[in-house]
Amino acid sequence: MSRIGKNPVPIPSGVTIDISGNSAKVKGPKGELAQDFNSLVEIKKEGDVAVIVPKNESKEARAMWGLSRSLLANMVEGVTKSFEKKLVITGVGYKVAAKGKDLELQLGFSHPVEVKAPAGIEFEVDQKKNTITVRGIDKQLVGEVAANIRKWRKPEPYKGKGIAYEGEYIPRKAGKSAAGGES
Repeated sequence: MSRIGKNPVPIPSGVTIDISGNSAKVKGPKGELAQDFNSLVEIKKEGDVAVIVPKNESKEARAMWGLSRSLLANMVEGVTKSFEKKLVITGVGYKVAAKGKDLELQLGFSHPVEVKAPAGIEFEVDQKKNTITVRGIDKQLVGEVAANIRKWRKPEPYKGKGIAYEGEYIPRKAGKSAAGGES
């Protein structure tokens, strides 16, 4: 029995879920999301909650049960509140600037790095704190865009320079120690 899958997904007021076969469309105040689910699970709408039920008791169906419930819950949360990830840029000369909807990053390369905003994603830049906020209604897309930005300069362990998630722990290493001087 899936601990996650057996919990119903509450549907807040202002949110509608349209279920047709193995696909669901969720509409809310922030936007609309659509998702195709695995054929091993069935989605049912019962009043003001949505329930995911496995079609059989196979191992694969039980695995898809919890996954499908999480995906549906994230869709409902995304169209009501939206998701965000914050990135902190640390390093001398590392800067970020908003260019319309896109970003321009100075990361120590000989050229600026331009990051285009995909549909449904907004960037917010705080130049004083050197932070980027990636915001959108699709949790998977927000995480993917933030990871792709971070990939340009991952935080390095010696000085801590690079792009890190807010609150991320960067394990630090000791640098070279003074040599005894062999002659």
